[in-house]
Amino acid sequence: MLNYNVRGENIEVTPAIREYVESKVGKVEKYFDEVPEANAHVNLKIYSDRTGKAEVTIPLPNIVLRAEETSPDLYGSIDLVSDKLERQMRKYKTKINRKFRRQQTGLPDAISPDLLEETKDLDDEINEEVNGGVDESEAIRIVRTKRFDLKPMNAEEAVLQMEMLGHDFFVFLDADTDSTNIVYKRDDGDYGLIETDEIE
Repeated sequence: MLNYNVRGENIEVTPAIREYVESKVGKVEKYFDEVPEANAHVNLKIYSDRTGKAEVTIPLPNIVLRAEETSPDLYGSIDLVSDKLERQMRKYKTKINRKFRRQQTGLPDAISPDLLEETKDLDDEINEEVNGGVDESEAIRIVRTKRFDLKPMNAEEAVLQMEMLGHDFFVFLDADTDSTNIVYKRDDGDYGLIETDEIE
């Protein structure tokens, strides 16, 4: 069962809005045989031009769902987020069922819930630097440091987590070698794996 934490910025979260959020976001529950106890963090925002933004984060036992959308209408943004969350669940279930179709247990452990926002911030900072360009004459500045726990998993599980987070790379602890590795998305749509070795 999902427990909803709905927050509003520049808008009062009325009972009608909360009920609409719960009815839309709650659609992801149909993808579980037994709905786990989880918190759905919902942030709603109205901008000065009256456009509405909806952002939802749901840390679940095996995945972390996250989606955000902005549209001219807040209710429309909630609809779009709901659709995106459902697509993420369908994609994840398809991959998991393909890999574990002969198993009843053994799904990969979820990443730490705190990792979601931390890696999102990291992605945003990297994209800003890459897309905005950096003047070579400027000194290199480390403006933020992020720390997070690495969960043991294999490369395929790391790719699934990366896809669910919507990131271009994912750092993980290899369950077999105990080394810190990185999977990333290539321009051709395939995936790459960077393995690290400890220098003695």
